[in-house]
Amino acid sequence: QVQLVESGGGLVQVGGSLTLSCAASGGTFTIYAMGWFRQAPGKEREFVAMRANGGTTYYADSVRGRFTISRDRAKNTVTLQLNSLKTEDTAVYYCAAKRSTLRSIYASTSYDYWGQGTQVTVSS
Repeated sequence: QVQLVESGGGLVQVGGSLTLSCAASGGTFTIYAMGWFRQAPGKEREFVAMRANGGTTYYADSVRGRFTISRDRAKNTVTLQLNSLKTEDTAVYYCAAKRSTLRSIYASTSYDYWGQGTQVTVSS
């Protein structure tokens, strides 16, 4: 069973930067893609960024150009660099991983494993 543990997050001002990290353990050879979703209060969980085994990266339009995802398969980690943060980036950020190569990369229902979440708060 894969376990995901996030670190990073916190409080930052508008325009600032943060780094989120996620470490996977247990059965990691089954993972096809690892990345991030987020959920703001009163909103549904939404796709942020993902990196697949072949190196292909995917970004939500709202973060493209500001966030960068990287993955170290040897260490079973994925990192999200958040730059030029906006107040609308405030949310709980969840690390996610999926096994299937066929299911949508953008749908939360496609993911098999989730971290506990880490809070990112951007203040104006």
